[in-house]
Amino acid sequence: MRIILSGASGLVGSALAPFFAARGHDVVRLVRRAPAAGDARWDPSARHIDRAALERAGAVVHLSGERVIGRWTAAKRAAIRSSRVDTTRFLAETIAGLERRPRTFVAASAIGYYGDRGDEPVTEDSTPGTGFLADLCRDWEAASEPAREAGVRVVRTRIGLVLTPAGGTLGQLLPFFRLGLGGPIGRGRQWWSWIAMDDLLALFAFALERDALRGPVNITSPDPVRNAEFARTLGRVLRRPAFLPVPPLVLRLLYGVAADEVLLTGQRVLPARAGQAGFRFSFATLEPALQHLLRGGGGA
Repeated sequence: MRIILSGASGLVGSALAPFFAARGHDVVRLVRRAPAAGDARWDPSARHIDRAALERAGAVVHLSGERVIGRWTAAKRAAIRSSRVDTTRFLAETIAGLERRPRTFVAASAIGYYGDRGDEPVTEDSTPGTGFLADLCRDWEAASEPAREAGVRVVRTRIGLVLTPAGGTLGQLLPFFRLGLGGPIGRGRQWWSWIAMDDLLALFAFALERDALRGPVNITSPDPVRNAEFARTLGRVLRRPAFLPVPPLVLRLLYGVAADEVLLTGQRVLPARAGQAGFRFSFATLEPALQHLLRGGGGA
């Protein structure tokens, strides 16, 4: 099918575009700059988009959004919200108003929806949490409603910690762990709900190709781990010690209140709907996933 993809230059989008193309799909990147051949232009702040490109598409996959980690000044919070909520609403309203609509709208969300739940396992049926990220994700998902109300199948992908040596959290941790300077964050008791990039890509394709799948879908492995276990496993795969903790005070000095919501708390998320729909994970547990990414698929 023809797929319109926003956020194609991001960590997930830059891997998803060639993955979709390899499966035979025609990928049209939604860009804000002057479009290259095969791209389509949009400017959400000016409410401009190439409507003809959308009408020729079978699906829209929306990934773009401001980076969350950083000091949450008023301007940063506004940019995070606008880049997610406003752009999603604009896309959904545009899709709803088309004469020929795409059949499917896959709209990114995040497991921050659940807030800090301690040791409680959460699934797609769990209630939303509290805090800036939980409120953001709730509004982010609600912004796709116009498309759903117009009869488009909407899938809301609640993405967990994406593991790839190309960037993201794992990419930032690797230099320290390779030097033997890695370790848990704080006490390391917070849950990290992760997903290997290979399984994330396969899950997005699964969401596009399974008409029965709709609503929220957790994009996480079935085996979340505590941060301390993540650090030990990463050290073991790299054959390096991993016992130097990162003090919470340091993180709070660097990131302010964002440290508490993003790094020092977590969610124990289970991908119930993917499992019920028949998805099979290639990397359901952490150590084989890291072995593949760092020694096989990504190179250590």
